[in-house]
Amino acid sequence: MMAKMVHVGFGNAVMENRIIAVLGVDSLPIKRLKEAAKEQGLLVDATMGRQEKSVIVMDSGHVVVSALAPSTIIARIESDLTEDE
Repeated sequence: MMAKMVHVGFGNAVMENRIIAVLGVDSLPIKRLKEAAKEQGLLVDATMGRQEKSVIVMDSGHVVVSALAPSTIIARIESDLTEDE
């Protein structure tokens, strides 16, 4: 079975079946989550220097920060799911 990848901006992608949550970056708990991941060496910055707009939580404990809006990433995941049917 082929692993499906979701494009998260600027040539970066994550495995679709490993995503737990796609979140906005505005709340204090999300900022704490990012800080904890950074301290543990589990923060992946996929923004290429752009403004952070979403946080993707992976089942491995990694936290991926993207410059794409959460709605954009969710739409890409959903379009991949409908193509499989």
